[in-house]
Amino acid sequence: MKKNDPYASLRFKEFNFFLMMRFAMVFAWSMQFVIIEWEVYSLTKNPLSLGIIGLMEIIPAISMALFAGHIVDQSEKKKLLVKCILGFSVISFGLFLVTIPSIKSSLTINSVLLLIYALVFLGGLVRSFIGPTVFSLLSLIVPKKIYPNASTWSSSVWQLGSMIGPAVAGFSIGFIGVHWSLCIVFAFSLSALILLSRIESKPILNPKIGEPIFKSLKEGVKFVFKNKTILGALSLDMFAVLFGGAMALLPIFAQDILKVGSEGFGILRAAPAVGSVITMIISAYISLNRKAGVKLLGAIFMFGICIIVFGLSTLFWVSVLALFLSGIVDGVSVVIRNTILQLHTPDHMRGRVSSVNSIFVGSSNELGAFESGVTAKLMGVVTSVVFGGIMTLLTVTTTAIIAPGFRKLDLEKDVEALENGS
Repeated sequence: MKKNDPYASLRFKEFNFFLMMRFAMVFAWSMQFVIIEWEVYSLTKNPLSLGIIGLMEIIPAISMALFAGHIVDQSEKKKLLVKCILGFSVISFGLFLVTIPSIKSSLTINSVLLLIYALVFLGGLVRSFIGPTVFSLLSLIVPKKIYPNASTWSSSVWQLGSMIGPAVAGFSIGFIGVHWSLCIVFAFSLSALILLSRIESKPILNPKIGEPIFKSLKEGVKFVFKNKTILGALSLDMFAVLFGGAMALLPIFAQDILKVGSEGFGILRAAPAVGSVITMIISAYISLNRKAGVKLLGAIFMFGICIIVFGLSTLFWVSVLALFLSGIVDGVSVVIRNTILQLHTPDHMRGRVSSVNSIFVGSSNELGAFESGVTAKLMGVVTSVVFGGIMTLLTVTTTAIIAPGFRKLDLEKDVEALENGS
């Protein structure tokens, strides 16, 4: 491998299929979530209903996360991921059926909502397995010395799917409606299965196959809480995502405040991911590892500023710009956090550590959505978004003061050690 080769991981054929599979899944998932948000708010005109979507996904995601991590560490990763994608495909097809006009018109609004929430709940169960499985599979496809590079490309593809999915959702809702938009979601989930079939089955590296489940779970949680670097990164990002959950309220901004319709809604949803993709592509060429702690703190502080600006804006282009900039700084956070996880996690514990990560960060997206829905109901939409941004700033400032060691975090030596094979 060339030193500082930005395309190192892309030279492995299976990794390219992995990236295409991941894009298809993230595209489908993010598109589906946006369509559900639009449909639910169109039916209810109640911000709390948007929060309930997040709550329905977070309950199973958190309650099953640790058990999912244990199962991932005990299982062959490709076979488990096939089951996960099949589960998602069934859920997306269920949503497709629920939104058939003839079926929807024969049901009450409450019945339609209950069916949607039930399917979202099942999606949370599936998601609790997908994250740890994908994280673990990546480390089996490429050599350890190029984990940081592979992680950067994987995160970039994740953000690309998160960018294009919402944008396509916004335009497809306007052109072909909610029902047929969900058909596109189903098609992409099937394409992910086809791409995954091009990846060979991988060995199970866990030396403790058959270990009692509660002993295994305890070991995973204990590892994360003993590793101050991982714990600090996860905690900081969790609170930023929790309080900066303005994305859940975008249907309200698009329909009632900015009045830009479903097309504008798609642009707003995609703007942060556009910024993140730009950051991640640049980070493949320019490393963020040196002084990573300072960069992470600075990025999340700027994220809070962007959320406040977005909340106060009444101009569409200012709102898009604020979300775009929030994506740029969030991309810095994602790259650094994923690099920390890949460098500091032993192979046999990747499923469990990734599950703890999903509790801290992944599920906080949904908890943040619920928090935003509740505060929007209590305070008003604009006030709740500004409040979330201010809380993010306070969280970063407090962390910088009480954890001076985190400011000194530098990942450059860890990366050099891997490249030298030590």
